[in-house]
Amino acid sequence: MLRPAAESDASDVTALVNAAYGHYVERIGQLPGPMTEDYLEVIRSRRVTVVDDGDGIVGVIVLRITKEGFLVDNVAVHPTQHGRGIGRALLEFAEAEAASAGFESIYLFTHETMTENLALYQRIGYVEYDRRPVHGFSRVYLRKSLTPDPS
Repeated sequence: MLRPAAESDASDVTALVNAAYGHYVERIGQLPGPMTEDYLEVIRSRRVTVVDDGDGIVGVIVLRITKEGFLVDNVAVHPTQHGRGIGRALLEFAEAEAASAGFESIYLFTHETMTENLALYQRIGYVEYDRRPVHGFSRVYLRKSLTPDPS
């Protein structure tokens, strides 16, 4: 079940994000950006939606609007829940939210060494448009058009 995150979810969201990104620490050589966030502040200042399966939070997506457009700031699924379609459902939710807000595209970024994420995003229609170093991270930026292909 998708629902807006409440302030009381902050510790569960933090635990989920740490579980989802923890295996990248060695690969990147530092904590991934999402693991350094204060999720109480994130819940207060951004649009955070969680997937609650009745036993707890198993997925989260953080959305915000930036000068570049509608951003998927973070999407995470608990490792024990991989393969159940939770990540895809969260991204489809984000795309619907962006479209209903009048955006023609949605974008996100990931670390260049998170190759499985890059492959997933490209498989579902995201196209790389930039690479930038940000706060010591080598980020790959991808965008997906939300308008129908005229062909």
